[in-house]
Amino acid sequence: MAKAKARRQKTKLNLALQGGGTHGAYTWGVLDRLLEEKDIEINAISGTSAGAMNAAILATGFAKGGAAKAREMLELFWRDISFAGMAAMPFMTPLDYLTGNHNLKNSVLYGAFEALTRVASPYELNPLNINPLRIILERHVDRAALAASEIELFVSATAVRTGQARIFTCKEVTPDALLASSCLPFLFQAVEIDGEPYWDGGYMGNPVIWPLIYKTPVSDVLLVQINPLYREELPKTAYDIANRLNEINFNSSLMAEMRAINFVAKLVHDNKLDPKRYRALRMHMVAASEVLHDLDASSKMNANWDFLQYLRDQGRAQMDKWLVANKKQIGIRQTIDIEDTFLKKHVPEAGTKRRRAA
Repeated sequence: MAKAKARRQKTKLNLALQGGGTHGAYTWGVLDRLLEEKDIEINAISGTSAGAMNAAILATGFAKGGAAKAREMLELFWRDISFAGMAAMPFMTPLDYLTGNHNLKNSVLYGAFEALTRVASPYELNPLNINPLRIILERHVDRAALAASEIELFVSATAVRTGQARIFTCKEVTPDALLASSCLPFLFQAVEIDGEPYWDGGYMGNPVIWPLIYKTPVSDVLLVQINPLYREELPKTAYDIANRLNEINFNSSLMAEMRAINFVAKLVHDNKLDPKRYRALRMHMVAASEVLHDLDASSKMNANWDFLQYLRDQGRAQMDKWLVANKKQIGIRQTIDIEDTFLKKHVPEAGTKRRRAA
């Protein structure tokens, strides 16, 4: 009875986890720190790609042994990711190791691999469809534990034929669903589930927020961002242009959804929508740190264990700062200005350029 009462007194929070290759180790750090908070209960998680994998591992571990087990399983999972990644794709050069450079654009091997994926499809380069991630996920994801999980999961993938998002829930989350959510079409063959082929969920939702609105009663959502929204410098090289397009592409669906969330919240606040039928979310965000701003898309393929630990520590530190500043606001008010962060930031006011020109 006492335990049940204590559980009811916990602050409930939904999580929305972005994808981004091995940058997901940053999210691992955020989760590792959050799981230390005994008075916060994770109610549901929406995740894409690496965010979906983090979510599934956390939920599996939590179902097996609570927060401590979840933290342990997250670390074991990322250790396996590092081992498999470095064995399959040893992209880092000796100079990168010596200088602490985590981007891979100086690697001749990475450059050759990147060029090859632009002229040959994964059906040609990997006809046997070998994916080391499958073995890792089968080792760490327990379907029975997920089916019985108290933490709801929403994993997104993009249906190739329709271009629409497919959402997999706890009982549907399998290694195949997680592989579908992280299937970059230039690197992997589409993942077929029930006869339908799927690509990376980030194209249609990175991550999707709407299941957290319609499928759960909790109004507080913490977004863990790992894809930078803004860059001051104009990309001029082919490499930098491709890198920036990667970021814009994988943030576009999130920005559209945040615009809708902000619009509904305003209508509810102004009594133009019935609050019994429409719910205004309280959005929070652990933003991508400056560390992630200094990394490019090539580093998302870097599975070096030192790098993953570095990202984990950065995520822990950023989450710690967020908790100090915002923890008491969970359940009371949102702690992010959606309009400033996603809709207005760095956009000149109408007529600004014209007045200056005049």
